[in-house]
Amino acid sequence: MLRLADLSDAQLREQLCGAGLRLRTGPLVFCIRSRLPAVARGLRHLYAQYPLQEEAAFADFHVEVRPVGGLRALLKPQISFLIDGQDTFAPLPGDQGLPMLEWGMNWCVSGACHQYLILHAAVLERHGRALVLPAPSGSGKSTLCAALVFRGWRLLSDELTLIDMQSGAIQPLPRPVSLKNASIEVIRGFAGEAVQFGSIVKDTAKGVVGHFPAPSDALARADELAWPGWVVFPRYQAGAATQLQALPKSRCLMRLIDNAFNYNVQQRAGFERLSALVSDSACFEFSYSNLDEAVTCFEQLALHPGLRQQEPA
Repeated sequence: MLRLADLSDAQLREQLCGAGLRLRTGPLVFCIRSRLPAVARGLRHLYAQYPLQEEAAFADFHVEVRPVGGLRALLKPQISFLIDGQDTFAPLPGDQGLPMLEWGMNWCVSGACHQYLILHAAVLERHGRALVLPAPSGSGKSTLCAALVFRGWRLLSDELTLIDMQSGAIQPLPRPVSLKNASIEVIRGFAGEAVQFGSIVKDTAKGVVGHFPAPSDALARADELAWPGWVVFPRYQAGAATQLQALPKSRCLMRLIDNAFNYNVQQRAGFERLSALVSDSACFEFSYSNLDEAVTCFEQLALHPGLRQQEPA
């Protein structure tokens, strides 16, 4: 199967500027168009080993990142993200093409893939069981996810947990891992030369943003489903002790509802699917400040995959 790395730079530009680069990510195909050199470079670095589809193949989403025209472009270059030729978001500064593409692709999945119940959560796998890490921005979710990736956990997604509505299986969607601000240097110190960031983009709406590619193992096993194992709500707190505390399943369910993108679309079926996830998982809250201790804690959890937490009184 042809992969992005098999294309020359000229071939990559030709596809991006022409009919579009049809890129498969997990179960989905994105047809991507852009004439921005930064987007081409970012795709080359982050998606080199991803399979490509032929030009005539079906694409789930047709997206484009392109410069905004007019007088504004001369004064302050900006870019837009388009879906099916329609502007979707407010323009961003011209040097933010790659982050805009990544955020836009996430938006496509969370807004349209209703064959899944979609959680705003990182998700990883060990021994066939999925570790779901739902948390708001700033909680340390992505930092913890990245650290676990570099300690042998299989990346399913750093941002979107896709739960099949029929079976309850968790569908991998391995895409580049996004880190922000201080987390970039934290993971550089933690993983050393094993982490290879693409361009680091400053002054975005989320601050400084950097991406590194999904590991080759995650791509090779992109069709291998995982099953519920643990739901853990992480929280980074400076100086906090490493603590894994059982979370009542009723509270876990309510907090997951708050983290579900399309719960209102799924209605009763969404409630039943989310309830089954909670029932089949051990549920915890997790606080940490030391990343090495945090990873060790999850390694111990993975050594006992049948362990069920005792409900707090």
